[in-house]
Amino acid sequence: MDEMTVKDFDDFKPPRRRPWILFALGLALIAFAIHYFVPKRAKNLESDKKVATDVEPVAIAEQTAMSAQMAQPSKSPDPDPVLKSLTMAAALEKDGELVMARKIYLSLLDSVSNVTTRATIEQELGDINVRLVTTPMAMPEKVEYVIQRGDMAEKIARRFGTTVELLQLSNDIRNPNIIRLGDRWRVLNAKFAIKASRKNKLLTLYMNERFFKVYSVGVGKYGKTPIGTFVISERIREPVWWRPDGKEVPYGSPENILGTHWLTLRASGDTPDVRGYGIHGTWDDASIGKEESAGCLRMHNKDVAELYTIIPTGTPVTIAE
Repeated sequence: MDEMTVKDFDDFKPPRRRPWILFALGLALIAFAIHYFVPKRAKNLESDKKVATDVEPVAIAEQTAMSAQMAQPSKSPDPDPVLKSLTMAAALEKDGELVMARKIYLSLLDSVSNVTTRATIEQELGDINVRLVTTPMAMPEKVEYVIQRGDMAEKIARRFGTTVELLQLSNDIRNPNIIRLGDRWRVLNAKFAIKASRKNKLLTLYMNERFFKVYSVGVGKYGKTPIGTFVISERIREPVWWRPDGKEVPYGSPENILGTHWLTLRASGDTPDVRGYGIHGTWDDASIGKEESAGCLRMHNKDVAELYTIIPTGTPVTIAE
């Protein structure tokens, strides 16, 4: 290698750099970034905006629906169908629509098994039935009858299987022996039957095989009340009582235990013949529901008077354990 002199070194100059190339390369990179990243970012922003636009109404709608649901009072459950029917029947009864109320109560008796509810229904139904048959109010079991020449209240009662007392009450007749030709009467034309229970100490009256009314009764000591089938053979107001020794005790005497009315029981069917048994009232109300009689069915005086008014002779009676 030749030796370099100082002059030669000074004369040496490195090759010149070209800065414009680097500048051009930088511009190219910036342009690429603007071309690629800016549109993509704008697209992403647009997409985010669309998602927000779509989601916001749904969220608002859900929030509005929830607020409305919370603001709206909750619906109470449907009332018990039995309670609803009882309420309807009570309202009809209050308005004097007794026939419609009776229809609802009878329908309930066919479907309700609860003992307490049945007792309530029977109480209401019994009161309605008595009001219907003992007043001039119309009911399906009553027929219109025009008084003919030669008619008498007793004759009409026998023809339709009812009682003179019921004819009087259901037609506002003061004196059944004085009736006028051409008068129009409402006459009950129905069949009654009685079923009594020694164990339950209840007497239930039926009209045309449907429940009419239930009464509490007293029964005989030591099971002396006879079991079987019977008919009402006599109806006696203000009865005389015959003591076991044969002495007659008149009505009104403190010793007379028969109360205000007496209904004689006569055995029927295969039931052995019995004598001296009947359905009667009592002055001893505390004995009702107990086993204190000599074998008869004992009732409160007001109850036996009501039964006496309604049922005619020939009414069948069944007494069971």
